[in-house]
Amino acid sequence: MVAIALPPGAATRIRFAVSCLWEVLASLRGVSSVHRKWALRDRPGPGGLLARLVPSAGSYAPDFLTPPPTGLTADLEAELTVLRRTEPAVVREHLALMPGGRDLGLFHDPATGLARLSDEIAAYWATAIEPDWPRMHALLDADVRRRAHHLATDGAAAVLNDLHDRVRWIDGTLLVDQRHCTAPDVPDGSGLVLIPSVFAWPSVLTVSAWGTPQLAYPAAGVATLWEEPSAPPDALGALVGAGRARILVALGSPLSTTELARRTGITAGGISQHLRVLRAAGLVATHREGRSLLNSRTPAAETLLAAARRRLA
Repeated sequence: MVAIALPPGAATRIRFAVSCLWEVLASLRGVSSVHRKWALRDRPGPGGLLARLVPSAGSYAPDFLTPPPTGLTADLEAELTVLRRTEPAVVREHLALMPGGRDLGLFHDPATGLARLSDEIAAYWATAIEPDWPRMHALLDADVRRRAHHLATDGAAAVLNDLHDRVRWIDGTLLVDQRHCTAPDVPDGSGLVLIPSVFAWPSVLTVSAWGTPQLAYPAAGVATLWEEPSAPPDALGALVGAGRARILVALGSPLSTTELARRTGITAGGISQHLRVLRAAGLVATHREGRSLLNSRTPAAETLLAAARRRLA
């Protein structure tokens, strides 16, 4: 059990972030059956050093692998830049905590080792995660938006106690039922970084390094991530058209035009035309996330879709 003193002043400084490095780490620690479709794909595995640094779930992985992410627009190269600049003393300190860590070339020459490690991470990301990243990022973005609204309306206690059944905030202490993970108490003037993750499910992970406590938790809806959209109800297709009905069903989480085209089989140009009509009807909203434009169902669309599905029940 990890117990983190989180006084009220620190609880008001909770922030959310999305991290590519966290997804790399979590995906290498062993994924659950939820990700079976992803795991069965034919892709190269991680490079030698990366594979040695990230053991299976339940064992220690060096905390320097996950420096605190800075925002909601995940940027692998920016995170790798921070990783490459890790102080040699920090690298050695963390490696000394894992079996055989002192025997690695990274321990004796951190600068060269971190450059090699960054290249291995980039190669693994490109083949294993990047092809699905738009879908993953949309899920993470939706989770952050929901919890940020929850934080604004109901406060820190409600959010922290809703993260995971192994996480509880009681009397100023954040309790995390997790072995092999540690985190320091949070100073009143500091804060806690909450990181939604695709591959952390069904566990939670904490990190003690960098002076900024981090807690990675499973994003809501992970179990549906690899499912293809179901066929839209006939009544909905008759009302808005078959193509627009397929788009509304696919928008279970915010998606870009490109991802909508991939999921529905409609051309990108056709998706854009349908989205214009759906936005004008108040059924779809579009917002910018970094360089991407993401589309999501409005409450009116949710009501319409739920009514059409009830007729099938």
